[in-house]
Amino acid sequence: MKTLVLGRTPARVTEVLATLHEDGFEAEGVSTDDEARKLIESGEFGVLVIGGGVGPESRAELKDLAARHGVRRVIDGALTAPFDAYVRREFEPLIREAG
Repeated sequence: MKTLVLGRTPARVTEVLATLHEDGFEAEGVSTDDEARKLIESGEFGVLVIGGGVGPESRAELKDLAARHGVRRVIDGALTAPFDAYVRREFEPLIREAG
């Protein structure tokens, strides 16, 4: 199952993706709502991770869009260091559950 990661800081998105890829997850990442909308609307993603920097209006809109396009799980996240440990502890179990 493919995971979409939306985060406002591209470097953090890259770090999250590196950990997910290293652990065998198929994932893509973006930093803008427009990019996220296009990918969600493609129907390719089963999980959406929304970073802590995404504001409440964008978060609500994207959650609604995800529900309408078959995304099985939306994960709210706010990374803390070390980022790889956070991803493994907080995101990966929820991604596995959605699969």
